[in-house]
Amino acid sequence: MFIQTEATPNPDVIKFLPGQAVLAQGTKQFVSEDEAKVSPLAEALFKIDGVSALFFGSDFLTVRRSPESSTIWAQLKPPILAAIMDFYTSGQPILRETEVKTETVYEGELGQIVAEIKDLLDTRVRPAVAQDGGDIEFDSFDMDSGTLYLHMRGACAGCPSSSATLRQGVESLMKHYVPEVLHIEAVL
Repeated sequence: MFIQTEATPNPDVIKFLPGQAVLAQGTKQFVSEDEAKVSPLAEALFKIDGVSALFFGSDFLTVRRSPESSTIWAQLKPPILAAIMDFYTSGQPILRETEVKTETVYEGELGQIVAEIKDLLDTRVRPAVAQDGGDIEFDSFDMDSGTLYLHMRGACAGCPSSSATLRQGVESLMKHYVPEVLHIEAVL
């Protein structure tokens, strides 16, 4: 098994490409050992000193190094690669249980606007940020203020260039195609 690594715009995050599917659908972020209990791979990675967060995409995963850690990437990569390889050779499922997400249902004009926003996120925004090891997810839209709330995930969360991505990239795209969007805010 050959696992590729890629740098991301966030110096505390590296993208790992195992050459196999990671998640069949959606994405999953882990920011604590407690959250990692639903995934054997996440549990194994959190046992490595210096790992502070994980993000799983369709064919990649990102590992966040703790900013307080004195461990450098050259020291972290070998045990991370070993844990990924061990997981894939074990034949275990990536997630022990499937979460059922409940989504807010938007109706009428607001429903059409939210559908347009989600379509733009899925077709134009998410594929681009996935290349850098991250994701942007819809949270909510406030029609009265024209504010779109988004979650930054993976390498995008805490990245020095994430505010520029939101303002110059996502916000201008949304304003162009969905004139009801006036502002974008990142939800922590």
